[in-house]
Amino acid sequence: MSRNVMVTGTGRASGLGYNLVVRYLELGDNVVATVRKQSDALESLKEKYPERLTILTMDIGSTASVEAAADELKQKMDHLDLLINNAVTVSPDCDKGFFEADLDYIAKTVDVTAVGPMRVIKAFYSLLKKSEMTGLIMNISSEAGSISKCYRTNLIDYGMAKAALNMATMNLVNTFKGDRSINIFCIHPGWIRTDGRADNPAPLSSYEAACILEELFEKRRNDFEGHRFITNEGKDYPF
Repeated sequence: MSRNVMVTGTGRASGLGYNLVVRYLELGDNVVATVRKQSDALESLKEKYPERLTILTMDIGSTASVEAAADELKQKMDHLDLLINNAVTVSPDCDKGFFEADLDYIAKTVDVTAVGPMRVIKAFYSLLKKSEMTGLIMNISSEAGSISKCYRTNLIDYGMAKAALNMATMNLVNTFKGDRSINIFCIHPGWIRTDGRADNPAPLSSYEAACILEELFEKRRNDFEGHRFITNEGKDYPF
């Protein structure tokens, strides 16, 4: 049975979001790919899968934009089986340390990367509730969001945002507690060559990571007891 899958942050052909879209389309699913602005890569993919790919313009940093996108999708699709919150942003000073970075950049990164997925979940929740299987939410986090495992002095805005996303995930675990129609995790997707560069030392291409995650997500769809922060290998990761 084909699934209705929505992925945010899908505009770059080398990125994880786009490759998740590709993988689910290959498997015969109906996919909603969201972008903040027009993507040539997605438009080309739409030509290959005109009936099963829906491109939705949405800025997750804006509640009004997210709600408008949800209203638009509800005219085209009656349910969602899987929501993958992948969209993210980082500041121009992401690689700088505390004394060099402009701290005023942090708030926007946290707003888009952590609050953004909550906006999306809230707006599209009613479609997830209508799934005939367990409506699954997967928040793409990072090992950089683990407070107990933190070792960096840079990536301040990114790490803070992913830690906030992890906290948001746990708050929603509590919110949905007792409701077996909705499940939610945050996941470290592995070290991925999201820039598409051949000299990138990361072991996984974005497409390889997408294939791994697709299988893992289905294995965890009905796991309501396990740890909520997991790796792409399905192992528990500390918050």
